[in-house]
Amino acid sequence: MGQNGRVSNLSPQPLSPLDGRYRATVQSLADYFSEAALNRARIKIEVEWLIWLTDKDLLKTGRPLSDGDKQNLHKLHEQFDDSTISKLHELEKKTRHDVKAVEYLIREKLSHIGRSDLNELVHFALTSEDVNNLSYAINIRDGFDKVWIPAARALTEELRLLSREHAEVAMLSRTHGQPATPTTLGKELAVFVHRFDRQLSRIDSQPLLGKFSGATGTFAAHVAVDDQVDWQKQSAAFLESLGVELNPYTTQIESHDWQSELFQKVSHFNRIAHNLATDIWTYISLGYFKQTPPAGSTGSSTMPHKINPIRFENAESNLELANAILDSLASTLTTSRLQRDLTDSSAQRNIGVGVGHSLLAIENIRAGLKELAVNHSAMLTDLLDNWEVLAEAIQTVIRAEVARGNSKIEDPYAQLKELTRGKRIGQEEILAFINGLEISKEAKDRLMVLKPQDYLGIAAKLAKDI
Repeated sequence: MGQNGRVSNLSPQPLSPLDGRYRATVQSLADYFSEAALNRARIKIEVEWLIWLTDKDLLKTGRPLSDGDKQNLHKLHEQFDDSTISKLHELEKKTRHDVKAVEYLIREKLSHIGRSDLNELVHFALTSEDVNNLSYAINIRDGFDKVWIPAARALTEELRLLSREHAEVAMLSRTHGQPATPTTLGKELAVFVHRFDRQLSRIDSQPLLGKFSGATGTFAAHVAVDDQVDWQKQSAAFLESLGVELNPYTTQIESHDWQSELFQKVSHFNRIAHNLATDIWTYISLGYFKQTPPAGSTGSSTMPHKINPIRFENAESNLELANAILDSLASTLTTSRLQRDLTDSSAQRNIGVGVGHSLLAIENIRAGLKELAVNHSAMLTDLLDNWEVLAEAIQTVIRAEVARGNSKIEDPYAQLKELTRGKRIGQEEILAFINGLEISKEAKDRLMVLKPQDYLGIAAKLAKDI
């Protein structure tokens, strides 16, 4: 061991598997949830506010920015690269403040293009949180819109296709782990499609709120400069130009309630995905699915016959990690002592970690689904080994016959319980029981031809309609 516990012959290694083993799968999120992405967004907010002030001449300086000036300023965030990161790092060493470093970077740019006359309008009447909360808002929006939601929708649509494809594939249900009324594979997948659709709709409808009102949310500095300008109206219009809704009542920080709401919705989506992963895992263990991994892949390291359902197990773990972080964010971000503390600052830097584990899980489920093949024979065998699941249909038909006056059978439920509970019975016993029933010929004929694989209700329709 070297100094500070490091292994001396190793170069610095990524601590998180998201930045190591799984980097390729989640790297696209770094464009929105990394420290660099935060600084790029900060530059954008500061530049756009400077342009807003000068375009509208809110301070009556009579010093507009030319189109060329604006283009040069926009390059700071549009062409944001490693050299910009390095420059900000050097500035922060001097300022000991990350947002102030952004301000000085823009001042340097203004000087470079001959517009140092506007230096004092950079970061005008703002507190750091005015910039930070909007930066997080546009990054969260773009990260979800461009990466996470497309992946979640792709999973949902792939499930929708599978649901329709297997709409009529009969399958034994299990409630409490016990054989139950048959269903179809397609219908069971359709349940998850519907659940995903609902959550994605809720996520899509989540409004973004922003704060842009100064040190403690009162516009005090703005009014001190000019009390004739409707600063609240200007801030609302500025935020609208960014696709953000003004939160009119804040302390120094935007309350983060909308972020908490969003993370709760994403967490709920994750729980549904977790349920899907465990169900698919169980169907694999029952033999309902065969796994068809790429040629050359290994299942068990010692048992050649095994193909481990690792995609779904990986998804389970990552969804649990995702929700541990997202649930923590949802609760932490809603509390700030009095007008300001920094509990949100450290927490928000982990948004990408929570979203990253979720994205990794989604992609694992998608990949796992592509490696599955339906084992029709196993499903049919299971159905034909459990004729007792028709007990529900038989006792329900008898009840209807009694209600219609076609039968006087007493307590059909009890009779079917006596016939089937705790027993494995076959077609012969079922048919003999039906033959002995005092019910109408029509009802008896309907029951005599009923098989477990046919006792499906509208399952196929539900799957096809999803």
